[in-house]
Amino acid sequence: MKPAPAWCSVHTHSVLCDGKSTPEAMAAAACAAGVRYFGFSGHSHTPIPMDEGEVLPADMTEYRQTALRLRAEYAGRMEVLLGLEVDSCADVTPDGFDYWIGSVHYLPDRASGVYDPVDWDERTFRKSCEDGFGGDFLAMAERYYADVAAMAARRPTILGHLDLITKFNDADAAFDESSPRYRRAALGALHAADPAATLLEINTGAMARGYRSAPYPARFLLEEWRAMGGQILLSADAHSADTVIFGYEAAARQARSAGFRECVLLTKEGRLRCPL
Repeated sequence: MKPAPAWCSVHTHSVLCDGKSTPEAMAAAACAAGVRYFGFSGHSHTPIPMDEGEVLPADMTEYRQTALRLRAEYAGRMEVLLGLEVDSCADVTPDGFDYWIGSVHYLPDRASGVYDPVDWDERTFRKSCEDGFGGDFLAMAERYYADVAAMAARRPTILGHLDLITKFNDADAAFDESSPRYRRAALGALHAADPAATLLEINTGAMARGYRSAPYPARFLLEEWRAMGGQILLSADAHSADTVIFGYEAAARQARSAGFRECVLLTKEGRLRCPL
């Protein structure tokens, strides 16, 4: 049997961070949906006050034990991987995990101790831009992509939702994504990634939660990644048991439109190529 993209769901969150379902419910839903390679990727701890209760504790013992217990429970039916989504502001490392997702969610001003979130909600997004960038969304995007470039240079297993800065920008509501200034910043971040070490995810999480009509990242970024020889992975960025493979067909269409004919499934043994 040929592998299918829906065999893999490795960007997921549970009640141990900001998810809505228990780890047990997430794993059960994935197995029922036919997933063969399932990964927990809880949000890493950060020192950010507004993250309290939304991320894993600095001591990740319970998280590790839960994932390993479920790995044993599903052995022979579904491979359970232990992952971590590492924020650019994290105060922990991904050492000892099967894989890690590198992501940027905040633009920190360490001098003032202010952390401007880019994906909290639209009101906060606009206020962050006004307060930190004088209302210049392109300046905010340039700062965001500088931080993404720094994360990409760390060679994560997966580069998470590359253009998260567009979460509240459907139909160019805040800024023009075709602007040369914007695209220069976004492509600069992408070029900091090593295609031999890092997978680029096509992420449907904002679609599942009603914020976007299309997956991350934009087609021009996917086309450039393909030109760089990079590989892609489909992900649901699932925060509830009913979304473990949400929108995979839309993600596959996005990939095919950019010229990809295959994606990658992430397994304990490494990358498994899969037709789209």
